[in-house]
Formats: sequence, C-alpha cells, structure tokens
Amino acid sequence: MTRFAPLRNRDCATYLVLAAMMMMADNIEHVITYWVLWQEFRSPALAGFAVISHWLPFLLLSVPFGQLADRYDCRRIVQAGALLFAAVSIAWGVLFATGTLSVAAACVLLVLHGTAGALWTPAEQLLLHDFVGRAELPSAVRLNATFRSLGILFGPVVGSVLLFGLGPVGGILVNALIYAPLIVFLLRTPYTGHLRDGGARRAAAGLREAFRTLRLVRTDRTLVSMLVLAGLGSFFVGASLQTTMPAFADRLGAGGAGPAYGALLFAVGAGGVVGGVLLEATGRVPSTVGASVVATLAYGVSILGFALTGWYWLALLLLFVGGAANLASMSISQTVVQLLAPPAERGRVIGLYGVSANGLRLGSGFTVGLLGAAIGVGASLAASAAALCIGTVVAGWFALRGRRDTLISR
Repeated sequence: MTRFAPLRNRDCATYLVLAAMMMMADNIEHVITYWVLWQEFRSPALAGFAVISHWLPFLLLSVPFGQLADRYDCRRIVQAGALLFAAVSIAWGVLFATGTLSVAAACVLLVLHGTAGALWTPAEQLLLHDFVGRAELPSAVRLNATFRSLGILFGPVVGSVLLFGLGPVGGILVNALIYAPLIVFLLRTPYTGHLRDGGARRAAAGLREAFRTLRLVRTDRTLVSMLVLAGLGSFFVGASLQTTMPAFADRLGAGGAGPAYGALLFAVGAGGVVGGVLLEATGRVPSTVGASVVATLAYGVSILGFALTGWYWLALLLLFVGGAANLASMSISQTVVQLLAPPAERGRVIGLYGVSANGLRLGSGFTVGLLGAAIGVGASLAASAAALCIGTVVAGWFALRGRRDTLISR
C-alpha cells in the first residue's frame, strides 16, 4: 500500500482538510462560548451541562444517525451537520450582541451543538470508504484522525485569537464562516457514501432495524471486542484529562506558569498528530485486532504513569505517548469495524461505534470526576487507567480467541 495514498485522491484530500477545519471550528465555539458563559453566569452546573450536552447526543443518537447514513446521501447529512453547527454559532452571536443570553437559551444551543456533532460522524466514515475503497481505508481513517487532531490542536489557539481580537460577537460570527468551504465542497463531489457498494437501497431506519443490527454485531466476536476496546478508553479516561489538568498542573508545579500548563494540554494533541503521521509514514502498525489491543494497553499504561508521576518532564512525555497510542487505538479499531461491517449495515455499525467511542465519554465524569472528589483526581485517574488496562487485557483475550487478524489484514 502506498503511504499517504488518500492524499493523492483529490476529493479525499480536500475532504480531510475541510473536515479538520470543521473540527477546529467546533473547538473554537467551545473556547468562545464557555468563556462567555462563565463570565455571564459563573455557574459550575452550567459548565458541567456543557460537557454532558456535547456527548449525550452521541450516546443516544449515534445509531439512528448511522441508520440515516445507510439510507440517504451522506453528503447531505454531513452538510446538515455543518449547517447546524453554523446556525448555532450565528445564534450565539445574536444572543451575545443583543444582550439576551439566558441559561435556558444556552442549554438549547449546547444540545443542538452536540447533536450536530453526532449527526455527521457516521456519514463521514461512509464517505471515507467511498473516497478510497477497502484497500486504502486504514490509511484514510488514520489520516482523518490525524487531521482531526490538528483541528483540535489549533481550535483553542485560533479561538483565543478570535475571542480577544474580535470580541465574542465578531469571533463567533467569523467562526460560522469556517463551515462554509465543506458545505460548498460537498455540493460538487460525486461521492455519496454508497457508490462503491453499488448504490444499493438500504433497509428503512427504525427501532426494528436497530435491534437487528445489535443482534448481528453480538454474534461477531471481533466487532464486539473493538466496540468494547473503544468504550473502555472513553468510559474510564474519556474527556477527563482536559477538565482535571489544572489539578495535575498544580501537583507538578506548573499551575502558575502559563507555558508549562499549556504544554501539558498541548502534549496529548501533539502526540496524536505526530503519532498519526509516523504511523502513516512507516506503515509498521497493521489494522489488526492485536495491534488495537496493544495500542489501547499502551494508552492505559501511559495515562496510569501520568497519574502517578510527580516529575513534570516525565508527565509531559507520558501525555505525548498517550496521545499517539490513543490515536492508533481509535483509528485501528474504527478501521476494523468498517472492514467487518456488512455494507448494508455499515452506517448502523459505525453508529454503534460512535456510542462506544464518543457517547461513553460521559462515564469519565463519574470514574474520574466524581470519584476524584472523594479520593483525589490523581488517585481516581490512576484507578481508572488501571481499570482500562485490565479491561483491555480481558477484551484482547476475548477478541484474539476468534483469530480474525488474517481476514482483516487482507
């Protein structure tokens, strides 16, 4: 397989760049709106709701949105997600400009923003498959994860510039424009997410079909294991690193030093970007069940080490390694799920993956957040990372009993 082959596909390369911009705009909105909400209301409860509202739609709606991706043109679904993102940004801008922002309005917009994120995720995975086909899918998924990491890295930087350069109103309205290039691109690309499957008509969406997909997945040991592996990392660590980083920075002596604290936040994303590029450049890590297990275990071990160490530079290194391992784990498991999913069920199976990989991030608020309030965030993160390692070993043993690696590697 040629390294970086998806970048030689003009439509795929363009999509990867524009999807990264969309992810950056998603994070820019967080930077601006969270700052304004805190300045306006000083409400920890609202801050907590902002996190819940972002991930709860992934938990509840990923499978129905996967059904939509199976049934309809994925270009239009991604466009609908981008348009909803942009509409929410414009609505924030109007509320900021008119001084009519309220807690109720903020909650509605936060939920709509989370829903937009859940809506486009299954459809974009089907588009990747359509752009490059089965042979180059592992590379496309890996590069997509890398470009998304770039968007996440630059989002806070660009968001801060827009917030303090143009103010909340100007910054959030400019942010709405960042979604426009992807919307326009999807008007002209011929790929629908179903061309390589012959454009066959999918089964109608509904609860009956959703339960049928669940029964289908339940009988496949490898698919179940990949869903479990993705869910373990999300549930036990998930989004907790960013929210608890101030506490770890204080413990490491970096709480009062802006660059030192920022480096801790930057390390995870930088590890994901560098790790994704190296994985693609070397081609040494195959898209197999065994590789996914090893990467997930490496993620758990690195986060466990970070939770226990008192040395700043070692903590920085462990976060970097953890970011690279997490990207490898998620991209490999997502590739395996795509390759093993029946074409007519691919969107729904990816929706299930979204429930596990994204929706279960809510769990980290309990495993690290609430438990941390009782025993300290260092101890709670260490316990959660240890549970991730143990769960990964069990899931790996379960998966490798099926020995599906040879099938996936073809």
